[in-house]
Amino acid sequence: MRRKIVAAVAALAAAFGLALSAAPAQASTGGEPDGSTHAGVAIIVYYTPQGRFRCSGALVSPTVLLTAAHCTDGALGKTLVSFDSTIAERPPSGFPAAANPSVGYTSADLAGKISGTAHTDPDFSHFTDENNWNDVGVIVLDSPVSLPTYSLAAAGTLDALAPGDVPKTRVTAVGYGTELAKPATGPQRRVPVTYPLIRRSVDLRAQQVGPQILTTHANVNPGAGTGGICSGDSGGPAFLGDTIVALTSFGRSNCLALDGLQRVDLAPVQSWLAGFGVAS
Repeated sequence: MRRKIVAAVAALAAAFGLALSAAPAQASTGGEPDGSTHAGVAIIVYYTPQGRFRCSGALVSPTVLLTAAHCTDGALGKTLVSFDSTIAERPPSGFPAAANPSVGYTSADLAGKISGTAHTDPDFSHFTDENNWNDVGVIVLDSPVSLPTYSLAAAGTLDALAPGDVPKTRVTAVGYGTELAKPATGPQRRVPVTYPLIRRSVDLRAQQVGPQILTTHANVNPGAGTGGICSGDSGGPAFLGDTIVALTSFGRSNCLALDGLQRVDLAPVQSWLAGFGVAS
């Protein structure tokens, strides 16, 4: 199933000049330009045997970027990282091509840029359960960066919500990716557009707390959220207050529907991250 997803996304990538995320995980649409509000959230660009892809991630230490497993599993070579809020207003993206795509980025390809190495949580990867997609990874940076870092929500934070409080809960998802926009000419049906390629944030209404997945409902109605998540920023953080409670994992339907966020307020996830020096 995952190979079919990757193939479909790769086919879309050619139309936008930069590959989308390596699974149907998504990016904020209908949200707001983030500017410098979440300066510790980055775009990551990497190669797999299927081509070049992008995701998002958040600094949880000066050397560790939290992201999704499907943004790390199978990555070739180095991963390119940028914390710029605006990557490009129009194509091209400006990201360098790997000298040899079959081996991915090398240190020489990324000289003078922020780079790192991908690692995948073996217990939270491979989408082993379609209802609870295991999806946690990190990029360990080659050198520390002096940017804001974010704390993880305490283990069990979402479980402590009373059932009646879940639909009243809002999380803020941040990432780089596709926006839905009406074309300048022709049918005025909103379509995905990659550019401007910027960091955006969107408020999402919690729908259900599962053992691994926080389901959120995208909406643009007053009081129900400021938009949804759409193709592009898998691995981006979801903040509950000022702590990361989940990360963008997968989406269903048209960028304004139910979406799945991988919880990181889980003891096994936080135990794995502690091995990289990330405090819980």
